[in-house]
Amino acid sequence: MSRSRLCENSIMTELSKHKPTERFSGLAEVYAKSRPSYPTQAIVFIVERCRLTAESTLIDIGSGTGISSRLIAAQGPTVIGIEPNDDMRTQAENQSLDVENVSYLKGTAEDTTLLDSVADAVLCAQAFHWFDANTALNEFRRILKPGGWAVLMWNERDEHDQFTKRYGDLLRELPETKSVEVPRGAAGQALLDSQLFHNQELKHYGNKQVVDMDGLIGRAFSASYAPKDKTSAEQFTEKLKQLFVEFQENGSVSLIYETSVYVGQSSK
Repeated sequence: MSRSRLCENSIMTELSKHKPTERFSGLAEVYAKSRPSYPTQAIVFIVERCRLTAESTLIDIGSGTGISSRLIAAQGPTVIGIEPNDDMRTQAENQSLDVENVSYLKGTAEDTTLLDSVADAVLCAQAFHWFDANTALNEFRRILKPGGWAVLMWNERDEHDQFTKRYGDLLRELPETKSVEVPRGAAGQALLDSQLFHNQELKHYGNKQVVDMDGLIGRAFSASYAPKDKTSAEQFTEKLKQLFVEFQENGSVSLIYETSVYVGQSSK
């Protein structure tokens, strides 16, 4: 398994000393504008594998600004996003005003505040690595109906692509990161190995995010480990601009991702 493909949040930072619920405070607007979406094939796979219909309920854990919530809702199921960060949850609500089958609640992966056996499926997109895996999986199983499904999903940089690798190199140069690389799938493996679930499966899908210079800068600064002080932020921005100029074609560059989807069916 190539170490050149890195989970978007696989760089462990000094910020890990702070509460996970506070990592993205103040980043909600740039996060909503700058984070990549997920490929249609991945969303369709989730809906079909979990046998979701318009009568189904999916709980989106760590729903952030609602990117994954809205994609699933567009396929018909009722979606309830669970998000502890007030800034992110407010942004999700504002972005979802015209989506009738989505709502958001305050809660965490380890304590969703939901009743037992209320969900046909639980989804956690781009967030499970922040959680205590065993506690979260037990909570997922608690709120799932018998035979319900748990799904973990990540966009992972595909650093076989030269530009995407150079972008990743810039992130790893940040003094805040401590540059610790985690092998792809390390967090998702918890679901594949869990005795709480069976019928586990892993799927991969190609994904691409085309951005202009402002989009590239926004994408980088939507990360929790992006520099916060003015001098460091300006220096990092200049490096991003130089990278963009080197690789841009017709005013844009492409960040290449592989979207990984892990599924497992509750054994209760």
